[in-house]
Amino acid sequence: MTNLLQPHELSDAERFLDLARAVLDVEAEAVRALRDRLGEAFLAAHRLILETKGRVVVTGMGKSGHIGNKIASTLASTGTPAFFMHPAEASHGDLGMITAADVVLAISYSGESDEIGRILPVIKRRGAKVIAITGRPGSTLAREADVHLDAHVEKEACPLELAPTASTTATLALGDALAMALLEARGFGSEDFAQHHPGGTLGRKLLVHVADIMRKGEQLPRSRAADALLPTALDEMSRKGIGMTCVVDAEGGLLGIFTDGDLRRLLEHHDTIKGIKVGDVMRRNPTTIAPERLAAEAAQIFENRSLGGRLVVCDAGGKLVGAITFHDLLAAGVV
Repeated sequence: MTNLLQPHELSDAERFLDLARAVLDVEAEAVRALRDRLGEAFLAAHRLILETKGRVVVTGMGKSGHIGNKIASTLASTGTPAFFMHPAEASHGDLGMITAADVVLAISYSGESDEIGRILPVIKRRGAKVIAITGRPGSTLAREADVHLDAHVEKEACPLELAPTASTTATLALGDALAMALLEARGFGSEDFAQHHPGGTLGRKLLVHVADIMRKGEQLPRSRAADALLPTALDEMSRKGIGMTCVVDAEGGLLGIFTDGDLRRLLEHHDTIKGIKVGDVMRRNPTTIAPERLAAEAAQIFENRSLGGRLVVCDAGGKLVGAITFHDLLAAGVV
């Protein structure tokens, strides 16, 4: 295929790609360098947060504030109560958010942020512990903090060495590392995560159970005897509209199912079905699922087996309690 770019345009394109690749290289190296510096200070910050009875109050100005906001969000969603406090607003009343039981995570690459510097003495007098993330171990913030985490980078990815780029990436990665270490220490699992994200896809997968979305009661197609004639069973299938009927005994125990697919195959060999009993042509021992199982497990069964888009729900005693279709899973947002 002919390249439509003119020679000078192609040169510019390559130059921009080279610059983009160099940015990624610089930022990747900044994150890699953090790994070798992790040690006692990181463990001290981890212990401080893990043992606190309060919350983590994250603060930072400018780009550090944006990074801090994300770190606070990650901490909160992974089992560590946290929120972001803007340092400029803090000196106008928001310091009331902080208690002696809290840990303040203060972020400033220079370690000399005026806004943080103004509130730092008040935070310390209040009794809250301070963890600082800076790029300068000798800075005011680093010296005054109870724990200092070094996020120093050799250079920014910005060609002008002005815009915070590698330094903000390194700070964010350090915050993620701290959040994940805390998650592990708390034994925070996928179900805990779902409890914090009930509106998300993971929340639906881990919180929605089969009983929450199954068809039951009058919605559930059933034929109450195996000796019932097939036309009666077909009438039940038509009224309930999910392309099958469940055959049960007098106590409600599941005996089998009959589906529209079974009907099509039956008509290939019979001119009439009027005298046929549903018990003679039903599918015995169908795949079932318990109502207390996760809806996501039902989705997995649909993926692994050919069920025609329907799954029967039975209790521990084998009694029919519901039915679930693939469309039900779609409507619930599980798949």
